[in-house]
Amino acid sequence: MSEYVKILKATENNYDTKTFEFELDAEAKPGQFVMVWCPGMEEIPMSLSSTGKIKSISVKRIGPDTERLHQLKEGDVIGVRGPYGNGYDLSPGREYLIIGGGIGTASIMPAVEATGADTIIGGRSERDLVLRDRAEKAAKNVWYSTDDGSFGFHGNTVQLMKEKYAEKKYDCVVACGPEVMLFFLYKACQELGVECQLSLERHMKCGAGVCGCCVMDGQRVCKDGPVFTSAQIAEMKDFGVQKRDECGRVVKFRK
Repeated sequence: MSEYVKILKATENNYDTKTFEFELDAEAKPGQFVMVWCPGMEEIPMSLSSTGKIKSISVKRIGPDTERLHQLKEGDVIGVRGPYGNGYDLSPGREYLIIGGGIGTASIMPAVEATGADTIIGGRSERDLVLRDRAEKAAKNVWYSTDDGSFGFHGNTVQLMKEKYAEKKYDCVVACGPEVMLFFLYKACQELGVECQLSLERHMKCGAGVCGCCVMDGQRVCKDGPVFTSAQIAEMKDFGVQKRDECGRVVKFRK
């Protein structure tokens, strides 16, 4: 059952992303998500971009449901269920390199703030980079990559990760972003012999592992994930290849 919470603050992060803060008295770990609803939209999963007593979701406008959320302002009420999922394993004493691609940066930001680890944030251009202020405040080092070279490293997050790993050996790579990015990041981690934890996305209806809509190679992404280790991903045939849409149709990532 949803808990109804009041939006305490609504912040524009860039041209298509807004962050909504609200109080939710439920323990949450970096990497977990909530199911969010308000009148005029379907209930959808959203990564928590803050996991303290004051929690937040960062919403990229990509369709009618996220457009509806973008219409909300301070004082409006939303329904929230969760948190759900397993989150990242951030055991102390390890050197992490944390990577966010596009709106996937929302998922990794609590991990950055919990560890202070070196961080890479990537986007198509400078205007697509989000939550930079929080990353720069929390991380030991923050590096940026843009596909068009408008800010930071000219290239993608995987290329930049390889450069940084050559300078400093990390124990584990933690990442969230588009699946094509995560696929090649996983391959790079395999080549370098470094562990990774990747937050995956599939179509979720219930968020609690009941409906089976997000099943991926026998794993329920909402319940067994959304964060999976490199060992778990090694057993997945669908990862980086295909997913199912809201109607159950197979959608290919790559030709």
